[in-house]
Amino acid sequence: MADFLSIAEVAEHFDVSQRTIRYYEEIGLIDPPRQNKRRIFSPADMTRLSLVFRGKKYGFQLDEIKDMVELFEKDPSGVKQLERTIGYGKKKMLEVDARIRELEQLKAEMNDWLNKFEEELIKRKGDSL
Repeated sequence: MADFLSIAEVAEHFDVSQRTIRYYEEIGLIDPPRQNKRRIFSPADMTRLSLVFRGKKYGFQLDEIKDMVELFEKDPSGVKQLERTIGYGKKKMLEVDARIRELEQLKAEMNDWLNKFEEELIKRKGDSL
C-alpha cells in the first residue's frame, strides 16, 4: 500500500462506497488532507477507518466510535479511551445477551410450531389412508 491513497482506493480497500468515506469525513470521523483538491488518505487515516469499521462490525453507533477514537487523540496514554471503550463494550454485551435470549425464545417457539405442524401432517396422512 502506498503512503497515500485516493478515496477510490480507500473505498475499494474497505469494500464500501466513496459516499460512505465522504460521510465519515462530514461527521468528523476522519479529516484527510487534500492535494490538488483531492482527498489523500495517510496510513493514520486508514488506521482510523479500520477502527471505525471494526466498531460498526460490533454494533457501536458512529457517535460512540467517534468518541472512542477522539479520546485517544486527547489522551495519548490511551487510559481514557480504554475506560470508555470498556464501558461501551459492556453496554453492548448486555444488548447482545438480550438479543440472544430473544432469539433463543423465538427459536423455541418456532420449534414448537414445527412440531405441531408435523404432528398434524402425520395425523392428516393417517386419516387419508
